[in-house]
Amino acid sequence: MHEPEITLRGWLGSDVTVTETSGGPLASFRVGCTPRRRREGGWEDLPSVWFTVKAWAHLARNAADSLRQGDPVVVQGRLVAESWRRDDGTRASRHVVVADAVGHDLVHGAGSFTRRRPHREAPTGAAAGAPATPAGSDPAPVPATAA
Repeated sequence: MHEPEITLRGWLGSDVTVTETSGGPLASFRVGCTPRRRREGGWEDLPSVWFTVKAWAHLARNAADSLRQGDPVVVQGRLVAESWRRDDGTRASRHVVVADAVGHDLVHGAGSFTRRRPHREAPTGAAAGAPATPAGSDPAPVPATAA
């Protein structure tokens, strides 16, 4: 079956926490979404709905480095059910959003972007004639149209 996709626009409820797991880094954070309705010439905030968001691998690390409590965010991901057995033997479950993409909501401010390159190995053998690029550096900027 296909998992439902969801897009959230809201506010980060806390800083991002990253846990190292056997599957790689896992980031977790909460996003609060507060619907607003126009009522009698003004705006009324309805009760907030809170979502737990999880992100894996590079997205986990980038989210932890980029996001802070109170930031406006947009999250796109899959809504999944997690279930577990409590210490007393009863079963519990909750829905979480497993993020495919996370970013600042630019409706509320400006941002900047820093592209991270994966670690590149120095060439070996006959191709080793050119100087090696230091690990983590980018030898030339990437044009925006190439992204």
